[in-house]
Amino acid sequence: MEPDPEDDAELLRAHLAGDPQAFARLYDRYDRPCFQFIRRTLGPAHADAAEDLHQDTWIAISKNAAAFDPGKARFPAWLFTIARHRVWDHFRRQKVAVLNAGQDDAALLVADPGPDPLDQLQSRELAERLVAAVEALPLEQRGAFVMFAQAGLSLDEIAQATGVAVETAKSRLRYARARLRQTLAGERSAHV
Repeated sequence: MEPDPEDDAELLRAHLAGDPQAFARLYDRYDRPCFQFIRRTLGPAHADAAEDLHQDTWIAISKNAAAFDPGKARFPAWLFTIARHRVWDHFRRQKVAVLNAGQDDAALLVADPGPDPLDQLQSRELAERLVAAVEALPLEQRGAFVMFAQAGLSLDEIAQATGVAVETAKSRLRYARARLRQTLAGERSAHV
């Protein structure tokens, strides 16, 4: 995700001025990363809520576009802050105390375009194990990891989106990586 931050802010300003194409361009740019973040953060037990929370997030972006301050944050950080709040609100409404890891996530698996069916199967199995390992992370570590790895947010932006100090965001990311490394240690030698 390499859009120009000034372009994002300009698109929001154009949206506020009534340009429907501006919001559509912004949506097209960040739709997939936003949905994937929400889906990953929810985990498989709450996957059915992802579409609604994704839609709620974009409605909030549209309604609160005037509140965005490009001097305080880049648009992706603001977007993921709102998305994270929607997920946490969902968890509070559902009275979720403990989040369990899922075993599979077929919706996000992509087949390897290679010609060998065995390679495709092994790649798919590795992807399933990686998805399961990410979903097994504690919620705060999972959120930090997904924001960093999938959405491309910096540590400062992750800290801002989650409302913690940069060092806390850095620790969460470090612990998430260590746990993933430990969980997937056997995979590296088998697939390298």
